Amino acid sequence: MCILTVVALDSSAALGANTGGAVASPTSSPATPATPAKPLIHLDPVTAKTPKLTYNGPVYEKNAAGEVVPYQPTLVTAPTTGGQLNPTGGSPVGATASSTTTTSGPSTKPELLVPGALARYVDGQAAAPMSVPAAVQEIIWAGNDLIGLPYIFGGGHASFISPGYDCSGTVSFALHGANLLSSPEDSGEFESWGSHGAGRYVTIFANGGHAYMTVAGLRLDTSAANDPSGLQGPRWRPLRPANEGFVVRHPLGL
Repeated sequence: MCILTVVALDSSAALGANTGGAVASPTSSPATPATPAKPLIHLDPVTAKTPKLTYNGPVYEKNAAGEVVPYQPTLVTAPTTGGQLNPTGGSPVGATASSTTTTSGPSTKPELLVPGALARYVDGQAAAPMSVPAAVQEIIWAGNDLIGLPYIFGGGHASFISPGYDCSGTVSFALHGANLLSSPEDSGEFESWGSHGAGRYVTIFANGGHAYMTVAGLRLDTSAANDPSGLQGPRWRPLRPANEGFVVRHPLGL
């Protein structure tokens, strides 16, 4: 009986050797599965190395029926001064037959769209990217409605409708266009508005004296800082190379 037991044990060891490994222990624990990597959160750029806003790709327009059709701008003669376009703080280049500019307040502009996830500068307006939430598109289209209006200190605070806008009045109007703000905020109030840090699509920069916002890669600002146009008033501008000195906030979820 002892001889048979030894033979059986030797057979088990030989079997382990033939399979390329030792006999597994019944008390060994299975390996811990690797933790899957968390998906990266999409963040639109808030700074840029160049002020160029050139775009030559396809542009579309959302018409009154909600259909997306190719954009066909019809230029309208703009007032000039000494042979130059009138520096109103907005860009008359984007004037079209379907957009009217008045001094009584915001004017409805075409709802422009472009493929992708970044907004593009088209004829003085911002074309909203197709691959972003509807609220982001509405912010962009609302910002377009202010183009051509002058900078007025306190403009856009007594009411969302004003003949001109200051920095925080501009940001307030754009957010209100997406139903994200029920009453205008000043620049100091924007320091604690929304959520902390940069957003996925919308980021607000604020301090006690100024406020502006970036939306899907473009900057909505009344200041001409880092903008080759040098024009004041609410308009879309290139991203700044840096945003020091501002508290960074964003709308919750955007």
